[in-house]
Amino acid sequence: MSIIESLKEYSVLFFSKKTPKYERDLLHKLNLDNKLIGIIGAKGVGKTTLLLQFMKKQKYSMDEMLYISVDHPLMSSTTILEVAKDFSALGGKLLILDEIHTQANFANDLKTIWDFLEINVIFSGSSAMHLEGADLSRRALKYKLPTLSFREFLEMETSQRFERYSLEEIVNNHTSIATDILSSVKPLKYFKEYMLYGYYPFYLEDRQKSKIKLTDAINKTIDVDLVNIYTIDAKKLRNIKKILTMLCLSAPYKPNMRTLSESVELNTKTLYSYLNALQAGCIIRMVAMQGRGESIIKKPEKIYLDNPNMFHSLCSGANVGTLRESFIASSLENAQHTITASKKGDFIIDKLYTIEVGGKNKSFKQIKDIENSFVVADDIEVGFGAKIPLWLFGFLY
Repeated sequence: MSIIESLKEYSVLFFSKKTPKYERDLLHKLNLDNKLIGIIGAKGVGKTTLLLQFMKKQKYSMDEMLYISVDHPLMSSTTILEVAKDFSALGGKLLILDEIHTQANFANDLKTIWDFLEINVIFSGSSAMHLEGADLSRRALKYKLPTLSFREFLEMETSQRFERYSLEEIVNNHTSIATDILSSVKPLKYFKEYMLYGYYPFYLEDRQKSKIKLTDAINKTIDVDLVNIYTIDAKKLRNIKKILTMLCLSAPYKPNMRTLSESVELNTKTLYSYLNALQAGCIIRMVAMQGRGESIIKKPEKIYLDNPNMFHSLCSGANVGTLRESFIASSLENAQHTITASKKGDFIIDKLYTIEVGGKNKSFKQIKDIENSFVVADDIEVGFGAKIPLWLFGFLY
């Protein structure tokens, strides 16, 4: 049996798998008007499921579609370009390439496929992978699949549909929006569960094992994806993971880069490089101080793990203030807003709104003289005036 025949056999097996009823919003944005589509995202966010759901919605026959997990052992003796040529010669129309970053020089192969073969390609890969090398940025229509929002988690848990709200709508109409949502569901009942395990769809398979699965995903991202994409010295993996432990056990972490480099036994230049890689891989999230411009990568004011689920997976007893800020940072950035740290308050959003994040009794003391400032409070169902419920920021996407 040839490689292409074996791959087609695995593709049929993949297609026969059941798909979840729930569909992420991104699925409905995908179409084949563009010849080359890329889906990037962290390990575990549901890229493979999305590809299967997309495949099942197409009108092509099974002979005209081919799904390949590029990290499959069969691919070790060939390339995606060679497979694409053989598939196209057999009348193939749609080639689906999962985990494409596991092949070296994949970008050049995609460029050649785009230039010379009459097939559509949809691929998925790590959020840390580079697409610029072969000028794919103008050829590929690229989407990012984020972790589940609190809104999506509620939809999955309750089988109800909830609207997304813009930041402006939340800021200006949060009381009426929260009241409307409360007529259908009690969000605080679900919010703590979401913070524990609700960011990744695999929690549906086994909630008790979701921590283990997430820890495994973090390790694979660092040990395999980042090591290969960023040429990280495998001997330094222990040092990298020590950074995660420090972040996990800290109050909102404001790094002294010299002290941090000494603690994890890395020189400052290497530390910056590894932090950038961890952020690209959706393992950490760095926030700059307002006004530092390009220094946002070099001198972060605050560093968090990417989302609250990671804190619960990597350590016990994470600081509640850190978890709240991590939730806000992930919700806003996943909704394509920019955030910076503030000397007064916790974050500045889009250079326009200043927010202070805290518990239900958080006061306005730190931001009382700042225009367009708000307290974002945990453990309240409905806000009033300039006090907004924390959970409501989970409806941004």
